[in-house]
Amino acid sequence: MDQAAGYAVQGGCLCGAVRFELTAPPTLAGYCHCTRCQRRTGTASAVSVFVDPAALRWLGGEDLIRCWAPPDGMLKCFCGECGAHLFSRSPDGSRMAIRMAAFDADPGIRPSYRQYVAYAASWEPIPDDGLPRYPQARPRDAV
Repeated sequence: MDQAAGYAVQGGCLCGAVRFELTAPPTLAGYCHCTRCQRRTGTASAVSVFVDPAALRWLGGEDLIRCWAPPDGMLKCFCGECGAHLFSRSPDGSRMAIRMAAFDADPGIRPSYRQYVAYAASWEPIPDDGLPRYPQARPRDAV
């Protein structure tokens, strides 16, 4: 049976101007504790789900999306109206990770790792949740 058959979860930004629908389940989810994510979100970590970019369908506000291109890594994309961080994507568009909090409902996946723990915020200890921890980026061949 096709795992994506019937799958659909919607999401969007804080002000509601940007709306999207994911038509296939995410493939991976994880926490990032890097300084860049801390500064973008104002939190100790960010949790994102990796998705097939072809499974993302824009429902509105695609023209409002703005992206910051850091000198390394994925583009950081947000709503140009309210500033809500929505997703990251590779410059060539082949990889995409959506912020879990951007979904309206449970996307049906749970985080399975923690990366960049060497940069974790000292003011919020990482919980003892049993997830694999990587001092830097999670190796692509890891769970």
